[in-house]
Amino acid sequence: MTATPVANHTTFSALPMTATIGALGVVYGDIGTSPLYALKEAVKAAAHGGALTPEAILGVASLILWALILIISIKYAALIMRADNRGEGGIVALLALLSARNAQPGTWRAQLLIVGLIGAALLYGDGAITPAISVLSAIEGLKVDAPALTPLVVPLTIVILIGLFMMQKQGTGFIGKIFGPVMLGWFAILAALGIHGIVKAPAVLAALSPLYAFDFLIHQDFRVSFAILGAAFLAVTGGEAMYADMGHFGRNPIRLAWFAIALPALVLNYFGQAGLLITDMTAIDNPFYQLAPDWAQYPLIAMATLATVIASQAIISGVFSLTQQSIQLGFLPRMRITHTTSDSIGQIYVPLVNWLLAAATLGAVLGFGTSDALAGAYGIAVSLLMAITTLLAALVAIQWGYSPVIVIAVNGFFLVIDCIFFAANSTKLFEGGWFPLLLAGAVAFLMLTWRSGVKLVEGARGKLRQPEEDLIETAVDKCHARLSGTAVFLASAPNGVPLALTQFVKHNHCLHQRVVLVTVLIAEAPRIPEADRAEVIEVIPGITRVILHYGFMQYPTIYQGLVLACQQGKLSGIDLTDITYYIGRETIIPSEDIPGMWLWRENVFAFLQRNAERSAAFFGVPTKQVVEFGTEIEI
Repeated sequence: MTATPVANHTTFSALPMTATIGALGVVYGDIGTSPLYALKEAVKAAAHGGALTPEAILGVASLILWALILIISIKYAALIMRADNRGEGGIVALLALLSARNAQPGTWRAQLLIVGLIGAALLYGDGAITPAISVLSAIEGLKVDAPALTPLVVPLTIVILIGLFMMQKQGTGFIGKIFGPVMLGWFAILAALGIHGIVKAPAVLAALSPLYAFDFLIHQDFRVSFAILGAAFLAVTGGEAMYADMGHFGRNPIRLAWFAIALPALVLNYFGQAGLLITDMTAIDNPFYQLAPDWAQYPLIAMATLATVIASQAIISGVFSLTQQSIQLGFLPRMRITHTTSDSIGQIYVPLVNWLLAAATLGAVLGFGTSDALAGAYGIAVSLLMAITTLLAALVAIQWGYSPVIVIAVNGFFLVIDCIFFAANSTKLFEGGWFPLLLAGAVAFLMLTWRSGVKLVEGARGKLRQPEEDLIETAVDKCHARLSGTAVFLASAPNGVPLALTQFVKHNHCLHQRVVLVTVLIAEAPRIPEADRAEVIEVIPGITRVILHYGFMQYPTIYQGLVLACQQGKLSGIDLTDITYYIGRETIIPSEDIPGMWLWRENVFAFLQRNAERSAAFFGVPTKQVVEFGTEIEI
């Protein structure tokens, strides 16, 4: 992945240089730490248990270089980043652009939704692996200078990762502010070490030619070539963050950070490692650390550890952001989301996701034990995600009116490359590749089950919901006595009568003097400006419908939305401190007699619904002003 490492709603576009430095810390944290393990694994695959040759080293260096150029520089930086949703990128933004969320079952857009949700789920699976392999590979530098410390590598990694996950609750604003400068220093170190290695063996620069990579691969056994490709792919994992974080830093600063700083530093370091191996093939166990002089080993380990912590933090923040977006769009059940006080990385904290991700990451460290073993689990999820992104971006380009012939030719070329890398990584399925796929499969299953269950519940609600005309008739003809004050009823749909209001009238045979029906709608745009936030419709005197519009990257707060409507003069005569909110709390009853999902999936959905965050808490309704009405809904 990285998983979508996101700088949660911090935008630096007004300050291009600040945005460029900031992008180094968040966007390129993962790919920037790949030199710790990528070339090492690729060269070991090239040696395939035999003697390492200079031709193999040059072939691997050339392959990594051209993977960075083709996949990151051309596909992502030049092409994919054009497919933005009002400045935002990422798999969720692509789904929104294709209007797949509300697609009718059985249509091609509905199938795209399934593909897209699988892509989003892959980010979770890969997000568990990235912190594990990054921090573990940094701490393994201890083995180079002090082999006796080898037994401490896993315990130290565990301690660092536990501290990182525990810190999430407090927010990570301070660390967020130093992300960019620290990673700028890290890329400078990468470049310096690389130049040192190239000076030792200038002949390594011959690997600039793609012929070395091509010639080397075609003269290998098929299985060996696939192993090399799968290992070399580690050098580009994290590149998809360029697209995912586009809305936070801006397209141009991200491109500038890549072409001016990250790419040159990475290429120099990979070539420096290759140069070292040409002169000293015994350095194959850890060519990155052996590039440095002995006196610099421990400072380099400390710097590498800090860089991998930054990369891990960016990933964790990205998973939080992806979770929030998925909840907003109805792909996951509501969860408690805490807004921290920081103004940079980590502005939100999702406790459940944090500790589930921590358990998966720590399990990966304990289960695999070394970065070499984790390399087998790494890459398969990212390569599949990249293929899905290429496919969805092609459909967006065609939808925008680009020539289908050109789009199919260009995106088809990159899709073939993605599929080759996915096939190469698939050979690692039984070496650990099953782990991120298992995690991704579990998340995808929950997403699809929740999405299907929500549609079934909404269909059941629609049958129970009274038309608006019945409410008007009740208010005019049947409820002559009115209760004093204002009642706000939360409605799941912008039409008809909320079930909570139906229950209220049924049991009390009256209405309040002022009734406000509030619906929150999440748009397929990342943000909705405040001027368009509140839509107010007067049903009849005394009954008002308020529709609050939010983007999928905004947090929907009903109270703040009503305050804004009052300030804009759209809603008047209401004291928001003296109203009662009536909210329906539904109990889902799975049934075999009603067409829907399999009964066991309906039971899973019912479990998720029972344990979801309550509507009042999630939508920011003042808890002391809430009354809940229970309703049973059979699906």
